[in-house]
Amino acid sequence: MSNALGLAVLGLLIESPAHPHAMAATLRERGQDRVFKVTTGSLYDVVRALERAGWIEARETVKVGARPERTVYQHTPLGRAEFTRWVEELIRVPSAEYPKFLSAVGYLGALGPGGAVEALRDRAARVRATLEEHRREHGELLAAGTVPRLFVVEVEYALRMQEAELGWIEEIVADIETGRLAWPDVSGWVRAQEEGQ
Repeated sequence: MSNALGLAVLGLLIESPAHPHAMAATLRERGQDRVFKVTTGSLYDVVRALERAGWIEARETVKVGARPERTVYQHTPLGRAEFTRWVEELIRVPSAEYPKFLSAVGYLGALGPGGAVEALRDRAARVRATLEEHRREHGELLAAGTVPRLFVVEVEYALRMQEAELGWIEEIVADIETGRLAWPDVSGWVRAQEEGQ
């Protein structure tokens, strides 16, 4: 199992047994739906996969009011052991991640200095707005006192990553504008390539 949503489901079940609808609500309430995509279909697929693997099991089926019956799941001993092993490995061992932005930054030169500054400023504004929203939501969640900080500490990491990205973008924009980031004339390269064809 290498699915981040699977990790989140196992993490929620460490806290208490739950049915998938409650899991989805908790993930959204804690802002974890920003870390990975949470849909009803994907959540049920993950729950079925974890159950097939023997990592979780149905504890009971409950019916509240006119709502359909819901199956409440809990860890199996194997699931708890595998969850702990998985978390430890992910924390100890860095792995390569391939964000789209990093791929695009390698070709920043294609935009020209003016286009690069404009695109980076637009991204910075979006990152700043998202960062402010996430800080506010995280602060409200902690202030409410319903969720221990330990259960949403990943949001703090995500905030720091956004802060670092914003700082880097602002630095690169300043370097472009002041000429500290050299912008070679690529027209000669294009002509050389065309002549070589």
